[in-house]
Amino acid sequence: MRKLAAVAGLMAAVCTTAAVAQRDPLATRGGWEVGLQGSAYEYEEPDFALLEGGRFGVTGSYTFLGPDHLHSRIEARYSHAELDYTGSGTLADVSDHLIELRALAGLDFRAGRMIWAPYAGLGYRYLYNDLRGASSTGAVGYRRESRYYYVPVGVTLRLPMGGGWVFVPQLEYDAFAYGKQRSYLADTGLGFSDVTNRQARGRGARGQLAFEGPRWSFSVWSHYWNIKDSDIQAVGLGRAGLEPANTTRESGVELRYRF
Repeated sequence: MRKLAAVAGLMAAVCTTAAVAQRDPLATRGGWEVGLQGSAYEYEEPDFALLEGGRFGVTGSYTFLGPDHLHSRIEARYSHAELDYTGSGTLADVSDHLIELRALAGLDFRAGRMIWAPYAGLGYRYLYNDLRGASSTGAVGYRRESRYYYVPVGVTLRLPMGGGWVFVPQLEYDAFAYGKQRSYLADTGLGFSDVTNRQARGRGARGQLAFEGPRWSFSVWSHYWNIKDSDIQAVGLGRAGLEPANTTRESGVELRYRF
């Protein structure tokens, strides 16, 4: 009997220790996530050009859970669109591809019945559109590549909803570090050369409202960029050009599944 009591006591101690070591059920959750998203997109160079239309894409991420409420996350996104252009003329069905890669690290803090998690990291955004084959009225199309390097800094809140569901609002500021715009002006056939402009000033922001269940989550979100004029580079024929100041607005919805 004494041996049985000792074993039972040891098992109870082990179970108690394991329970204490369990992660807070409201805390950031780890593992793989995949998602589908749709959005309304608008890129504008004031008084010069406008690209707008719907986007559809896929996302993927993996969250690593560390000690002491630490967590890190890698994210990837691919999105495609067929956009309408208005500027020097009009173009329809402009093929547009967007790739975004992010690496983030954060820390969970318990505050009463909620958790708040500040985070920071590095981000890369690549955009490619091809206006060459688009149907046109009075416009000559060419290919464009845009690269942004930025530092995201934000905070996520996690509030219980019951039934294993969590309400997760998120707010982020994106500190623009560096950008490059490659314009393939030779595509126009007008005698210009391809050019790369460098962008040094800008900012971005994003917000999200997510409803996260044990496996599925649904979110509405919005992204914003405001980039200033680039440097000036020669484009041939005795002329020079810049990438003008521009803004990007995108708002959408996303459905995700966690493995």
